[in-house]
Amino acid sequence: MNAAWWKTAVVYQIYPRSFADSDGDGIGDLGGIIERLDHLHDLGVDVIWLSPIYRSPQTDNGYDVSDYRDIDPLFGTLADFDGLIAKVHALGMKLVMDLVVNHTSDEHPWFVDSRSARGNPKRDWYIWRDARGGAVPNNWESFFSGPAWQWDEFTGQYYLHLFARKQPDLNWANPDVRKALRDMMVWWLDRGVDGFRMDVINFISKADGLPDTISPQQRFVVGDAVHTYLAELADTVFDGRAGEFLTIGEMPGVTTEEARLYTDPARGELDMVFQFEHMSVDQRPENKFDDIGLDLVALKTALHRWQSALADVGWNSLYWNNHDQPRVVSRFGDDHPDHWAASAKALAAVLHGMRGTPFVYQGEEIGMTNYPFRFPQEYADIESVNYFRSVLDQGWDSAAALAGLAKMSRDNARTPMQWDAGPHAGFSSEKPWLPVNPNHSWLNVAAQTAAADSVLAHYRALIRLRHELPVLVDGDFTPVMADDPQIWAYTRATAQEKLLVIANCGRTTRTVDVGLEWMSAELVLGNVSGTAAALTSTSLALSGWEARIYCLGS
Repeated sequence: MNAAWWKTAVVYQIYPRSFADSDGDGIGDLGGIIERLDHLHDLGVDVIWLSPIYRSPQTDNGYDVSDYRDIDPLFGTLADFDGLIAKVHALGMKLVMDLVVNHTSDEHPWFVDSRSARGNPKRDWYIWRDARGGAVPNNWESFFSGPAWQWDEFTGQYYLHLFARKQPDLNWANPDVRKALRDMMVWWLDRGVDGFRMDVINFISKADGLPDTISPQQRFVVGDAVHTYLAELADTVFDGRAGEFLTIGEMPGVTTEEARLYTDPARGELDMVFQFEHMSVDQRPENKFDDIGLDLVALKTALHRWQSALADVGWNSLYWNNHDQPRVVSRFGDDHPDHWAASAKALAAVLHGMRGTPFVYQGEEIGMTNYPFRFPQEYADIESVNYFRSVLDQGWDSAAALAGLAKMSRDNARTPMQWDAGPHAGFSSEKPWLPVNPNHSWLNVAAQTAAADSVLAHYRALIRLRHELPVLVDGDFTPVMADDPQIWAYTRATAQEKLLVIANCGRTTRTVDVGLEWMSAELVLGNVSGTAAALTSTSLALSGWEARIYCLGS
């Protein structure tokens, strides 16, 4: 097998509780995924990434694991999971699991033992500290609001939780912890899993001494052992399996310099990383819910910088959406009914044309939009709930906070998949755990399946191009019109082929000069019907949210 098979692949992320419900309890499950696999096969994706399905109290929708070797009953059983893997593989796809190992649930037996007594053998499996001056051990903050420390009355110490208080951080400095996690990973790989997406994996090392942060944008201080820990995984868990599986490291705050090291094939630590630079261009560093609006040049600059930085070493992941981000059509596109489809296609084209492995999040392939949230009680996401509570506690403007939540809440990505125009969008026979977007009556898979000009058809075409054109995988990346506030354009080139990817990211028509080089270039993909099959002029008139991909060469 090609050791870099994932360079030509497209990954589809499933958020299981919102994908498809097979048993009528309003929550998606493994049976529902199995029933809908043909949709993914027809879409053309190569890899399915499952958000957590481990046994969990569901404080953070599965990112609080209480048993790493079992399936949560909400989703099914291990037998159901084995059936899912078998069908995925039979359809020629691979399956990657979310790996949540920075922290566990406080209901995990490891933590139950750890908090039972200071002298318990598992006490050092988590990060415990004495109070400092009668208060928290340092100034670290939780990503879900408030201090990152929780007082334990029974043992008289604080434990660290970078996320919810029910998500205590594991102590990766303890070799027994690392061995237990390695054994668990091997157990899943032996069961047929094809890789892992590693949740906040650069958080697993904390700075020696747990020093105070010195910047309001810094919630905690990362340690310097992440490379050591990942190399250890490579030498143990992944040894002898090279080329068989995929490793993706989610790394908030990672720099391009660090990413080059993490994804350098010679080091063997990770195949690719998830970076968040382009996901922060429309928000203030200290508050993601403080929307400052989109600067297209800033967005282009961020993604172009990563294209350049990993051009010779390492590999990029390409994504607009995931379970933690609002819908891209509402965020960076235009979700007005007159423009949502064109903007969804344009944004897809500019992303999928870049160098890296594209990720498609469920519903993205049909252009799903943000939900029209209005009231605080509509939110289920713990981050959103905690944020609004902190706003009220601090006397901030609640109306502004609600506007920020409506734009940026993670719940926007978690509303049920819109399969058809039925009462619950074909997701479930009963009331879903989150409300279905009202626009499912016209925005759904069934309505788009047979339509040649649908967003779904556009995604299928983009994925086919990824498989058919080597230049999309190997071609050099060169920005064009990088400072234009409305046009997004770049080229991809090998010795045999050259592509021009160009999109008008606005409602007004723009005319641009593409140069003599592109005369007679073949149109390989567009999002406006009736576009000429080849360029006959250097002057290119692009209507609102129009995107085109032209090819020169074989």
